[in-house]
Amino acid sequence: MNIRTWPRMPLWAWEILGPTKSFKKNPLIGDPDWNRRGLHRWRVATAARMAASRRARLAGRIDAGERAAFDENGYFLIPDYLPADLFTQLRNAIHTGAFSAREMRQGTTVTRMTPLGPGVQKERPVIGAVIHRRDMIDRLRYAGSHGGAPLFFLQTVIAEAAEREKGADPQTMLHADTFHPTSKAWLFLHDVGVDDGPFAYVPGSHRLTEKRLQWEYEQSLTASLDTRSHHAQGSFRIDAEGLAALDLPPPMPVAVAANTLVVADTFGFHGRTPSSRPTMRVELHGHMRRNPFHPWTGLDVKSLPGLGDRALDLFLAYQDFREKRFGKRTIWRDVGTVPIDSGAHI
Repeated sequence: MNIRTWPRMPLWAWEILGPTKSFKKNPLIGDPDWNRRGLHRWRVATAARMAASRRARLAGRIDAGERAAFDENGYFLIPDYLPADLFTQLRNAIHTGAFSAREMRQGTTVTRMTPLGPGVQKERPVIGAVIHRRDMIDRLRYAGSHGGAPLFFLQTVIAEAAEREKGADPQTMLHADTFHPTSKAWLFLHDVGVDDGPFAYVPGSHRLTEKRLQWEYEQSLTASLDTRSHHAQGSFRIDAEGLAALDLPPPMPVAVAANTLVVADTFGFHGRTPSSRPTMRVELHGHMRRNPFHPWTGLDVKSLPGLGDRALDLFLAYQDFREKRFGKRTIWRDVGTVPIDSGAHI
């Protein structure tokens, strides 16, 4: 840090009490001396205690058997989630016509994101009916330990043939999304086999054990200098040896039939399983991440009427403005209006 960065110090200090995770962008969060004294350890442990308190207040909305399985493993897995006729209507609506979409490339994998704003829901009301189902939202809230409105979009994952010059997909490395409980949901529209590059999760890795807390502490001492970009940004990577040291099992590939809902706490270690062949899958995707230090489960700005369904569109518009005005390139590239299962456009 130098004198030119001093005006930003209050913001960096304020971010310590929020969801900011980057050891690279925030020099206070990434400071090895502060972390040696326990800053990151405190953030992780405090966030876990707050999450446990909030989950206890959200528990009544979840079936006791499902809740016990989640508390043990870190995810919900619900086969045949939608009634068959509703699932057929949903698939038909998604695979008919085209959608305004964005794409992001990570090595040999392209992820397509299709926002589901009010216009899409008006044109295809079955989509709106599904993403507003209370039982899906309740599971996302419990897994993420927060109330409020999740963010939903259609996600197409296109894994191309392994062309080494494009580099590896960083999402195939086991990782935690951030330092506190967050949640993601996938309603799979097609069967996903073990050779289709399925989502994988390390059962029980969402629990903050003393060994995990010590591991988090050790990572924090060097994260700001780590050559792995995502690791330095606070999404810590781990390998098989690291899992064994934490007394954790190998990752479990989540090979599922169409119409299976998976909701996971992504503080747990997870990733995409590498595939040796080109694959494509389409899923309805939900996401929830809030300030881990808030004690309440409500008071969510994104849940205000008229805002929740527009949140992603507003975020993308802001990203476009930053790119145009300040040259800060967004990773999500606008590819126009395309079919949901078309090939990659970037």
